[in-house]
Amino acid sequence: MISLIPRITGRSVLFLTTKNLDYIRNSQEIALLKKYAAFVHVIGSKSPSYPRRLLSVWGRLLFLPMRRYDVVFAGFAPQLIVPLFSFKFRGRFLIEDFFISFYDTLVFDRKKFSPKSLPARLLHRLDERTIKRADLVVSDTDAHGAYFASEFQKDPAMLGTLYLQADPRIYYPRKVPSQKPDGFLVLYFGSILPLQGLPVILRAIKRLADCPGIRFVLIGPIPDTAEKPAGDNIRYLSWLPQEALAEEIAKADLCLAGHFDPDIQKARRTIPGKAYIYEAMGKPMILGDNPANREREGLWKVPVSYVPMGDDTALADCIRDHFLSYSNFRR
Repeated sequence: MISLIPRITGRSVLFLTTKNLDYIRNSQEIALLKKYAAFVHVIGSKSPSYPRRLLSVWGRLLFLPMRRYDVVFAGFAPQLIVPLFSFKFRGRFLIEDFFISFYDTLVFDRKKFSPKSLPARLLHRLDERTIKRADLVVSDTDAHGAYFASEFQKDPAMLGTLYLQADPRIYYPRKVPSQKPDGFLVLYFGSILPLQGLPVILRAIKRLADCPGIRFVLIGPIPDTAEKPAGDNIRYLSWLPQEALAEEIAKADLCLAGHFDPDIQKARRTIPGKAYIYEAMGKPMILGDNPANREREGLWKVPVSYVPMGDDTALADCIRDHFLSYSNFRR
């Protein structure tokens, strides 16, 4: 595997991203580049509209002189930049953060297309053409990198792993807010993507209906079609700004990270971004037992429990065990 840091140290780097600039991965990579590179020029956009961000990045890149840059770092979704602008990157060391595969995400994760359909074949070709142009491919876990190397015929020696990191300006340990609800508070937040396994979490909560001392807060755009448990001990919140989310996490005694879906292979190859946020805030958490999460076993700075993916009974039992330990400690 190639190490990222020697490739950027003392160099002039152009960083490109079509994702919102405050996205956790962008913030992490920009901070890393500014720490080691001699010069960093960031091209991105703060527009809430993805098409507008894309057009903004394309427009500025098209007319940008490249002679001052040694390295081009294509951040989130290099598939939307590299194939169109590879002519501009000639003679520069090209780093791609292959954070997601369009093929894997849209075909197997979100199941938008059949694996043998024409869109699936086109997405596979786009991923493959993009990744083959890179001098260094950065992935978020070793397991994800191994998948990319195998699926898209990339030399594993040209891959490197950069684990996610929460933004320390927002997520850090803090005193428990005075308005914390009574009882043992379990928190989950997410964008409710299929691989996160929300149904598993909801079934586990139902199994804990006989434990009134456990309270839950679930944050995210949970659809009305979901079989949501109801009760005085459950609170549902819509999506929150990061600062408000951090305040809610600060109240929690235990956090659910995942991923919990047992059928989506991507869930086994990635560590959920929320796990790094919980870690940064000093919160114990429950992870799905998979190869990606196990990569950091022994490295987490907070207590971590693993449960079989898809097993709501095991998840409920694990939450109950944490609650009993908390109750015994409080006596």
